[in-house]
Amino acid sequence: MLPTRLAIVVLSLFHFSQIVCFAATPDPLKDWPVWRGPNANGKAADNQKPPTSFGENQNVQWKVPVPGRGHSSPVILGDQIFLTTADEQRQVQGVICFDKNSGKQLWVTPVHKGNFPAQIHKKNTHASGSVATNGESIFTVFYNQGQIKVSALSLDGKPLWSKSAGSFNPKKYKFGYGASPLLYKDMVIASGESDNGSFITALDQKSGESGWKIPRRADISFSSPIVANIANRDQLLISGLFEVSSYDPNNGRKLWSVPGTTQATCGTMVWDGETVFASGGYPEAQTIAVKADGSEVLWKNKQKCYEQSMLAHDGYVYGYTDGGIAVCWRAIDGREMWKTRLGGNVSASPILANGNIYLANEAGDIFIFKATPESYQQVSKTRLGNDIFPTPAFVDNKIFYRVGANNGQQRQEYLYCISED
Repeated sequence: MLPTRLAIVVLSLFHFSQIVCFAATPDPLKDWPVWRGPNANGKAADNQKPPTSFGENQNVQWKVPVPGRGHSSPVILGDQIFLTTADEQRQVQGVICFDKNSGKQLWVTPVHKGNFPAQIHKKNTHASGSVATNGESIFTVFYNQGQIKVSALSLDGKPLWSKSAGSFNPKKYKFGYGASPLLYKDMVIASGESDNGSFITALDQKSGESGWKIPRRADISFSSPIVANIANRDQLLISGLFEVSSYDPNNGRKLWSVPGTTQATCGTMVWDGETVFASGGYPEAQTIAVKADGSEVLWKNKQKCYEQSMLAHDGYVYGYTDGGIAVCWRAIDGREMWKTRLGGNVSASPILANGNIYLANEAGDIFIFKATPESYQQVSKTRLGNDIFPTPAFVDNKIFYRVGANNGQQRQEYLYCISED
């Protein structure tokens, strides 16, 4: 639970600070504007050279408390870091902004008050989806009042609009929600998948007005949609509901689908060359590779990366399976190149930076190893806090981790800036 002082900060009616924020298109070399990085594929920009050796008392530039609870990953634009957070006792969902250079809290904006779902999975939170920014606005997706609600804020935290994307009222699996918004052209795209009805919808970024909306199979799944330019066109990719699917992000028209994965997946799909990859999940385990035009399933196995996404890079796929095993598969045929047991339950997704892959398990253990198919080559192992669920962000040769720590009987979240400067 929150210390009273921090809870009051979250709850109080926000008084906007005198912060000047200039709209600008996100720079893929300097910003981390969406879930999983500048290209939404789990890869830091090529110019990033983050630390490979750090810990609670090593290379921590700053560490600040984060009010509330959430699993959203840091999103960074210029000198601002954005996180979603939720005060579960008082039922407030909102966005909090920190200064990237000092860790100072700049502002916090409540987006929804009350109307939390009565039940979610004990490991989930009411603020698990990351924000997305187009350089002019910030977009959030929250599960509130039996709906998936999409909202837009200005860069200084002022509410711009809030719309319902659709009803979300699971009957059997009341696990909550965790998908992040997707930005494409002038649209913000959100999904909601439950056994009481599923959909993907696109709203106008400036007004929130509906663009297109398509139904999906009525069943439970949790993955965030993603757009990749593959097979000579932009494709919106999503797994789960017993298939791997591709849609035209301009209008929602289905391009192709193949049977694959399982009922529920949580990870975001990845791609390499002309192949896409997905993994799940519940109740069965499967990792699958499909030609990017949907014409052929290239390979599949019985491994699963359920909550966490995978990483596809230079002809190989890297995963951190639910069994706590790091593994490398050859992309063209699924041949296992190596595997090694690291241990732990997994929620955070891997990130590639400067030739190294950064992995974390739920216990707070962080593994850094070379992105090579030759063998598992560990660079270092460290630990932050007591738990890590969010995926880190990498900008300015720094790493930003959201971490949970138990202080006596209380759990407190912190935002770390890891830097050698």
